[in-house]
Amino acid sequence: MPDSAAAIQRLPVAPQNARASGWWGMVMLIVTEGALFAYLLFSYYYLAAQTPRRWPPDGPLPLGIAFGNTALLLISSVAVIFAERALEKSQRKTFLAWQAFAVVLGTVFVGVQLSEWRTKPFTASSHAFGSLYYVITGFHMAHVAVGLFFLGAVWLWTRRGTYDARQHLGVTVSGYYWHFVDLVWLAVFFSLYIYPRML
Repeated sequence: MPDSAAAIQRLPVAPQNARASGWWGMVMLIVTEGALFAYLLFSYYYLAAQTPRRWPPDGPLPLGIAFGNTALLLISSVAVIFAERALEKSQRKTFLAWQAFAVVLGTVFVGVQLSEWRTKPFTASSHAFGSLYYVITGFHMAHVAVGLFFLGAVWLWTRRGTYDARQHLGVTVSGYYWHFVDLVWLAVFFSLYIYPRML
C-alpha cells in the first residue's frame, strides 16, 4: 500500500496563469473604484464651473505638505515595482525590504493627510468645496488603507513562503491596486491643489 502522504496530490488552488480569476477580479475592482473617483471629480469640476464665487472660497490650498505627500506615494510605487522584480529573481529578502519600505511610506502618507486635515480653515459643512475636499480625500485615504493591507498581507505571505519567483500573482495584483491608488492621488492632487491656481 503506497504511503498516504506521497499518494495525496495537492489541489491546484494557486492560479495557473497570469490571467487567473484573481487578476480579473482586481482589474474589475480597479475599474469600479476608478468610476467612483471619476464621479466625485466630475462633481468637483461641475460645482467649480457653476459657482459664481471664487473656487475654493478660502483660496487655493497650500502646496507644500500635499506636494511632499505626493512624492511619498510616487516613491512607494517605485518601491513596489522594485519589490516585485526582486521576487521574480528569487531575492526574497530584497523583496521584503522594498515592500516594507512601501508600507512605511504609505503609512506616513496617511499620517500626514490626517495632520493636514486638522490645519484646514474649513470643515466638511463650510461650503461645497469643503464637503468635496473631505469626501474625496477621505475616500482616497480609505483606499490607501486597503492598499496597505494588501501590501502587508503579501509581505507576510511571502515571508512565510507562499509566494516565490514562480508563483506570485498575489504580489502582482496587490501592486496593481497600489499603483491605482497612486494614480488616483495624482488626479486628486491636480484637482484640489493645482486646478484652482489655473482659474
